[in-house]
Amino acid sequence: MYSIARLGHRISKKSCSFYVTSRTLCIRDCNVDNADKGFGSIEHFLNESWKSSIFEVEEEDKYEFWGNRSDHRGNFPARQDFIEQAKSDAKKILEILHEDGPGVDVKPLLSELGVTVSGLLVRDVLLGVLKMISYTNKNRCAKLGYKFFVWSDEQEKFRHTLNAYHIMMEIFAECEELKAMWRLFDEMTERGYPIAARTFNILICTCGAAGLGRKIVERFIKSKNFKCRPYKHSFNAILRSLVTQNHFELIEWVYDQMLAEGHSPDILTYNILMFAKIRLGKLDHFHGLLDEMGRNGFSPDMHTYNLLLHVLGKVDKPIAALKLLSHMKELGTHPSVLHFTTLIDGLSRAGNLEASQYFFDEMIKQGAVPDVVCYTVMITGYVVARQIDKAQEIFDEMIRNGRLPNVYTYNSMIRGLCMVRKFREAQLMLEDMETRGCNPNFLVYTTLVGYLRGAGKLAEAHGVIRRMLEKGRHLHLLHKIKTYRRG
Repeated sequence: MYSIARLGHRISKKSCSFYVTSRTLCIRDCNVDNADKGFGSIEHFLNESWKSSIFEVEEEDKYEFWGNRSDHRGNFPARQDFIEQAKSDAKKILEILHEDGPGVDVKPLLSELGVTVSGLLVRDVLLGVLKMISYTNKNRCAKLGYKFFVWSDEQEKFRHTLNAYHIMMEIFAECEELKAMWRLFDEMTERGYPIAARTFNILICTCGAAGLGRKIVERFIKSKNFKCRPYKHSFNAILRSLVTQNHFELIEWVYDQMLAEGHSPDILTYNILMFAKIRLGKLDHFHGLLDEMGRNGFSPDMHTYNLLLHVLGKVDKPIAALKLLSHMKELGTHPSVLHFTTLIDGLSRAGNLEASQYFFDEMIKQGAVPDVVCYTVMITGYVVARQIDKAQEIFDEMIRNGRLPNVYTYNSMIRGLCMVRKFREAQLMLEDMETRGCNPNFLVYTTLVGYLRGAGKLAEAHGVIRRMLEKGRHLHLLHKIKTYRRG
């Protein structure tokens, strides 16, 4: 076994820089029936924090938004004017698109505007269409977005950027127009555009759940037009996309294909694969990969240590975790808030709240300031242990220290208050949440409604549903909350 001490002496003083697309492509409602002993409500949130720490943002084709107007790049005043004009023109175009309907052809109206079509303008308009999409207007938004996409492509001396194709594909994906999305992808490749990691990300996010993940991966592996920068090879780009979309079993298969084709893993590959093993519950495989990584001459980086700390937390090894944190500090890698949060989460899941509180206090002593994720992990741990007074204490401390709770924090608190039958306080917590500008997600409503129904407080449960409807939230999920009862 690759011991903690040995790991400490092999740590790289330079942290590796990895990249991830900045926009989350899959926005799904939490599964109310899949809570992991009460930790399920923060599972997605914590996973995203881990992945964001491992994969930094890649700015896609920084200059392509200017289209052919490269003369503005070095002239700041002219560039600002260009940006403001593009925003103004995009607003006008969106207003015209809203007028589209039977008997109205918006293309002549768009041409009459006399706007200068650029990559920036196209991006702003398509993003505007993307933001408009709701459960009731998907078909209309897909048509409006594509109508503008075609019109702008017909303008003289203009050629769509790769980014424009990606946003249009996202519009089709959000509108569930999968055939149209694939046709656009085929058009993009036929016109010679490079296939980027973001392209793969959109396709795997949209079609992976339909059982098409492996076919998509095979197509990209074979593609000679797959632009995989800044990754060492296309396999790393694919692995990165798969981990952001939680396709952990597919990650194992891709790794096997990578080795079969003679490619060698690097530190990014190992970090992704070890993360997948953790999520799949294969801790023996995790340790095997750690040993293999050392034999191949790779030093653990700060992200590898983050994974290690979570494993040590989950198997309830606080002493080993303390030694690992000490080694990190000795070698100049000071543990961050995320490192402590990862460890605390693991210990909380193991039921060791005493150790969780110790590391939380130790983190503050070392000068680190807990963020919303860390506070939420602590609160959730106490809620699961039914120590609601302690959870409330942490929540109040969070507010005093100027950290605004998020939807996951509130859901944990509402759940905890309901567990001890403090239903009035739970409803007041929902009101407080809305007052602070934090919009409840569907899980918050189902948590509160489920507990109220379970306690026989049907009128109050119906009142919460009525309030949700009055605010126009989650209307397409109404049938689920009407039939949902806690087990």
